[in-house]
Amino acid sequence: MALSNHTLRIIVAIITIPVIISAAYFGSVYFLLFVLAITIVSYYEFCTIVKNKEISANITLGIAGIIIFLINFYRTFIDIYSFLLLFTIILFLVELFRNRGSVVLNAGATLLGVFYLGLFGSSIIGIREFYPNIGILYERGGYLMITVFASIWICDSAAFWGGSKLGKHKLFPRVSPNKSWEGSIFGFFFSIIVLILAKFLILGFLSLTNAIIIGIIIGIFGQLGDLIESLIKRDTGVKDSSGLIPGHGGMFDRFDSLFYTSPVILLYLTYFGR
Repeated sequence: MALSNHTLRIIVAIITIPVIISAAYFGSVYFLLFVLAITIVSYYEFCTIVKNKEISANITLGIAGIIIFLINFYRTFIDIYSFLLLFTIILFLVELFRNRGSVVLNAGATLLGVFYLGLFGSSIIGIREFYPNIGILYERGGYLMITVFASIWICDSAAFWGGSKLGKHKLFPRVSPNKSWEGSIFGFFFSIIVLILAKFLILGFLSLTNAIIIGIIIGIFGQLGDLIESLIKRDTGVKDSSGLIPGHGGMFDRFDSLFYTSPVILLYLTYFGR
């Protein structure tokens, strides 16, 4: 007997959530490998769906660029400006001999994918590595990262529940016809509630103001990230980025909010959160 989509989602969550939480808690190379995995797969899915627009993004070069981006953010070994110069030079040189349709579209999609997923993905590592790798201080990044995951997941669930029960006013029908303002508001407030609770449970090193602001960032940008990925999928004519995760779609589908939220959180922590 085939399992329902809801049952599949629950089974996958039971299996994957402990793995994600463990990687976030222990950090170091474990979390680096986790972020590398979700970013590389998401980039591959991105390159696959843009083929529907007759775009042939450079998968191999893009993945190489993403790996360098993420590892360099974890342990710096090359100046980022130099890397971007070299990457762009190599990209156009390869396109000169590649002969696969539009150079502008191919190179543009490759750069977009590397920047969107590689650059934004590196900020996920930045959050986990924000606090020094010195004893108990390093655990702070783990607790913060776990809270970010929890807030995004609960925001998504609360938005779905609120929208299904109370949704009457469409949020962005051109991009995602099923999302409502009511659901979005539910998700927004639950994001903040999660951060407030976490402040008193595991994030005692954060001020209440910082916890609330991070909750606001997740409540807004997490949902915007979901809408932006929906925009890409609608433009390319696909429902899911892939069928990789039973009941959940693709890797890009599952982590779109994390990719879009993380750079904003990292910027806030860097300039205001200390």
